[in-house]
Amino acid sequence: MEVQTFDCEGLLLIKPKVFTDDRGHFLETYHLQKYRELGISSEFIQDNESSSHRFVLRGLHFQTPPNAQGKLIRVVHGSIFDVAVDIRKNSPTYGKYYSAILSAVNNFQFWIPAGFAHGFLSLKENTVINYKCTANYNAASERTLLWNDPDLNIEWPENPLIVSSKDQSGDFFRNFISPF
Repeated sequence: MEVQTFDCEGLLLIKPKVFTDDRGHFLETYHLQKYRELGISSEFIQDNESSSHRFVLRGLHFQTPPNAQGKLIRVVHGSIFDVAVDIRKNSPTYGKYYSAILSAVNNFQFWIPAGFAHGFLSLKENTVINYKCTANYNAASERTLLWNDPDLNIEWPENPLIVSSKDQSGDFFRNFISPF
């Protein structure tokens, strides 16, 4: 497996080794010891899966402590433009976003630790993502930053066509007070 790091502490783009032959392919999607060696020492306690049509945008979501979640994201079918925004107030990269294209073809995984807002744009029809979480979903702790906030200035590769009313009414970053 290869790992790409960013100029932001904690974020990792994991490129698993894929074994391909005339039958198809095989890859490890998670291996406790190997991921711990990468610095992902959190215990995963919930797996989620979502399906999205092309041009659906979801995010930018996060949960506040003590229910903050780290997420290990991977695409099972289709492709996404995946985004993590550093919302750790004492981080030198506070307010900066990081992105990666994840697809069922490249099999990349994006490790997004607690302290980041997360969102993605589906680039293909019937895109399915699976993500492992370090905390259970907690509706009372969930928060949303505005996906097209002018201060974050995320360069989405396509114009989203479907955005939920919740995501359309996310908080502006300039009014945000980080709990991290």
